[in-house]
Amino acid sequence: MQSLRIAMLAPFGITPKGTLLARMLPLANALVRAGHTVHIIAPPIHNPQDAGTTVVHGVVPVTHTLAPTWPSVAGVAQQSLALWRGAMATTPDLIHLFKPKGQAGLAAHYGRIVAPRIPLVVDCDDREGRGGWNDHLAYPASAKALFDWQEGRLPQIAQSVTVASRTLEGLVWAQGVASERVFYLPNAADLGQTPAPALRTPARLLLYTRFWEFRLSDLITTMRHIVSARPDIQLTVIGSGEQGEERQLQALAHAAGIGAHIDIRGWMQPRDIPAVLAQAGVALVPVDDTLINRARCSAKLLELLAAGLPVVGNDVGEMRTFVQTGSNGILTPPRQPQVLADAVLTLMADQQRWQAMQQAAYHSALQHTWQSRVSAAAAAYSVALQ
Repeated sequence: MQSLRIAMLAPFGITPKGTLLARMLPLANALVRAGHTVHIIAPPIHNPQDAGTTVVHGVVPVTHTLAPTWPSVAGVAQQSLALWRGAMATTPDLIHLFKPKGQAGLAAHYGRIVAPRIPLVVDCDDREGRGGWNDHLAYPASAKALFDWQEGRLPQIAQSVTVASRTLEGLVWAQGVASERVFYLPNAADLGQTPAPALRTPARLLLYTRFWEFRLSDLITTMRHIVSARPDIQLTVIGSGEQGEERQLQALAHAAGIGAHIDIRGWMQPRDIPAVLAQAGVALVPVDDTLINRARCSAKLLELLAAGLPVVGNDVGEMRTFVQTGSNGILTPPRQPQVLADAVLTLMADQQRWQAMQQAAYHSALQHTWQSRVSAAAAAYSVALQ
């Protein structure tokens, strides 16, 4: 494929949410290594300190537009126009929009009107509208209506669509987008600085979460069952929730008498997380069977495997793509917290099996690198350029 100039439109800034950092940047760096030129344009949502800056991450420049100076709806229009102009300043051969929603989605839609000759590729990595994040986050009614409309419309007017999960693939097909225009592009492991894992103790569990993936009461039931059988067990929790769920978890743990067994670290800088992963022995990944969970492809899951952590979690959505029971982890049915606890205890009781799973976890991550995803992205671009 010929070398392309690709402008990627981000839904929000580089921190604290993960789409830009965990999906766009590693894919963009892999594309540059394959001979393309990529520039990411992002609005400074959640990170106003980055407004008006351009920083090179790896080999990819990330430009955050200036913060809007107009209020309300006018500010949204101002930011959307700034994103489009930022993309056009890179003289792209095509636009790759990540998440069909928000200001970046408006910028892409505007581009289809004023510059229809520039192909648009839309990336879907979550269920955003009805049945998805609209039902879980306190957006204004007007924003929810916009996001629901954008998620339905933008894939239809794009030349091609990339999707992070098979569930999203089916949803996009159901919107009437031809299957030959939809490309499966799941998340991958970023192994740039990740060494092969050393052997460690299985007695420290790790939960890396945003808390919406499961019910807190189920996690407490799982941990009570584990601690009753193994009082030496400690659970380290990385992450924070939209509604302060980490504080709710701490209160529930103390009420259940297991507060001393749960160490909640909260949100951490990405550079500090590998050291915490290196101290853990098993990754606990509870996942309820919901549309959001079926639609997503967890970048955190790949990060855990790349750190050499066997995964004990629930068999929902893309989990089975990366975790093979008996090899690099154990998957159990969702919403059965005692079954999940028993799987953890069974693994911890077999030192030889646990050690083998550590190596298998790391080597399974090697099969899912971002470089291996370049071909799917290139196929989507090829169709878009036609």
